[in-house]
Amino acid sequence: MENNNAGGGVDNTFRRKFDPEEYLERAREREKQDAEGRGKSKSKGPPVQRKPLKHRDYEVDLDSRLGKTQVVTPIAPLSQQAGYYCSVCECVVKDSANYLDHINGKKHQRALGMSMRVERASLQQVQERFEKLKKRREPGSFTEQDLDERILKQQEEEEERKRQRRERKKEKKKEKAAEEEEPDIDPDIAAMMGFGGFGSSKK
Repeated sequence: MENNNAGGGVDNTFRRKFDPEEYLERAREREKQDAEGRGKSKSKGPPVQRKPLKHRDYEVDLDSRLGKTQVVTPIAPLSQQAGYYCSVCECVVKDSANYLDHINGKKHQRALGMSMRVERASLQQVQERFEKLKKRREPGSFTEQDLDERILKQQEEEEERKRQRRERKKEKKKEKAAEEEEPDIDPDIAAMMGFGGFGSSKK
């Protein structure tokens, strides 16, 4: 048997030869395509300008379904499944704490078209807000005199309730006494029926 390799080593001519220049060229082309792709994704359009966060103008209803029993089937629509349904994001959250986290969270606010940034208030807006709160507080300002009047009113109402209770008790006692009184029966009829009377035997 002849050995083709004159050097007497292992014949590895069947192995694939790697051309560094070819792979360098491929790498450059790939980098170029990636750069173009990144450029395209960035320049898809102007960045979306979302409105700043606003104060919620509705009351969050957490108590309406409290303590109620509901039959849940796996084929029921999301809005009728167990938990709190968000119609904006079309998802169901299992408890009230997570529901509050969801409606205050980034995903929900983005779906409403708001960013998580709060609008910076000007000095004039703050002063107007203070004036508004002062006006709201003045008509219903709370003083010690108001407190005394409320305490007296409560005491009077409590006395009235006690008096009504006492009257009801007296009426009940009268009714019981009337039921217990001996009815007027003719003694001849009572003797004919076989009993002497309903009264006690004491004299």
